This record gives sequence, C-alpha cells and structure tokens, in this order.
Amino acid sequence: MAEGYTADDVFEIAVQIERNGGAFYRRAAELSGDDDAKAMLTDLAVMEDGHVEVFTAMREDLKKENPEWLSRAFAASSEDDPALYLQAAAAGQVFDFNAEPAAVLSESTSLAEVLTIAVGLEKESVVFYTGIKDAVPGNRGREQMDAVIREEMGHIALLSNRLRELGA
Repeated sequence: MAEGYTADDVFEIAVQIERNGGAFYRRAAELSGDDDAKAMLTDLAVMEDGHVEVFTAMREDLKKENPEWLSRAFAASSEDDPALYLQAAAAGQVFDFNAEPAAVLSESTSLAEVLTIAVGLEKESVVFYTGIKDAVPGNRGREQMDAVIREEMGHIALLSNRLRELGA
C-alpha cells in the first residue's frame, strides 16, 4: 500500500472484491443457458454476499476493539512481510480490485471461459485474504479469515471440477 493506505482500506478492498465476485457470478448466471451452471453460479454469488457480511463485521469489530491498528498505515519491514503484498495489492499493482469482472462477460462468453476467469479471481482472493490474515493482530478475526479462505478454496475446487467435466 502506498502511503495513505490503512488496514481499514485493506478491509474495504476485501469487501469490494467480494461485491465484484457476487456481481460476476450473477451476471454469468444471467447469461448461462445451462440450468445446472446457472444454479451453481447463483449459489456462488450468494456465498460471496456472505463474505461481504463477514468482512464488514470484522472491520466493524476491529474499529471498536483495536481502532489504532485499523487506522495505521502498513509499514513493511522485510521482503517476507505480508504488508509488502498488501501494499502492492492496495496500490493496484497486483490486481485491479476496482475493475468489474462482470464487464468482461457477454452472451458469447462460453461456460468454460466463465469458469476459467472465476478460478483466477478466486485464486487472487485466497492470496489477498491470506495476507490480511497474517497482518491482523493477534488472533482477531483469524477464524473468520480461515473460514473465508477455505470457502474460496472450495469455490476453486468446484469450478475446476466443472471445467474438467466440460473437458476444458
């Protein structure tokens, strides 16, 4: 994160990633002509909505319990520090969290293309959330972060299996 990005900003990015994910899956479901795929994509959108709630609640809890940590700028101290990754991510150097992934979808986008894009987005979120988890002080929110990470990894497995079924 460039100067001026705080831990609070990182949680806002996490919320935005999940909103983007929900919008992506909803749009993909709208465009899908396959009822099974439509149901799967809709279910994934609902799960992403749940992650928005998790990150919003974590952020609010941290504001109450540890406002000084949430308002501090990350200071990376070594190459191994998760703050280096979070700095780069928040500055848009890792991925563009402001981009709307649903915008790349059209009626001509195949299900295999949708699933491939989704796998990439889910992988980015796992890496980002692992960085957040490692940067959160003490054990605050780590259980919730682990649960979100496990769920995102489950999304990757589900999407990858569906890709395999398609022969892609």
